[in-house]
Amino acid sequence: MAQSGLIVRVQEAEVLVDDLRLLHTEAAQLGVPAHITVLFPFMAPECVDGAVVARIGATLGAHRAFEFSLATVGRFPATTFLAPEPAAPFVALTDALAREFPQHPPFEGEFAQVIPHLTVAHGDESIAAMVERDLAARLAARGPVRSRCEAIELYENATGRWRPMRRFELAR
Repeated sequence: MAQSGLIVRVQEAEVLVDDLRLLHTEAAQLGVPAHITVLFPFMAPECVDGAVVARIGATLGAHRAFEFSLATVGRFPATTFLAPEPAAPFVALTDALAREFPQHPPFEGEFAQVIPHLTVAHGDESIAAMVERDLAARLAARGPVRSRCEAIELYENATGRWRPMRRFELAR
């Protein structure tokens, strides 16, 4: 079944992480760019009609654009990620969309707490540990990734590959 998800694309991180993501995440192999998830899974792409688009736009348009950095490597057992600072604006976006669309809780309600992150490796604990070391060295040499969240993008995978469907601007 086709899915959709709302993400913050972090183009500035791609030079740092894309080679690792392509090797160690299925999503990158299927076309998902470096990103921080705001709400996944969302609804089937064919259910995203004008009314849904308007609700997403109104919900996200109530939030201001913000700057953030990626300077810290984090881990879940089988996942290595970059943690955004500040994290609170990402959590606020997720919470707002989850309130607007309660039938689509973040990660299907699997986790008690939303932890914003940019996944770099996922699926194997030993690979995640190796990528953690590599990523920490890259950050030490390069410094933090700095970015600005100005929009949220709706991606969908109806064809088997992920592609952008809609872009929603935040308030300036």
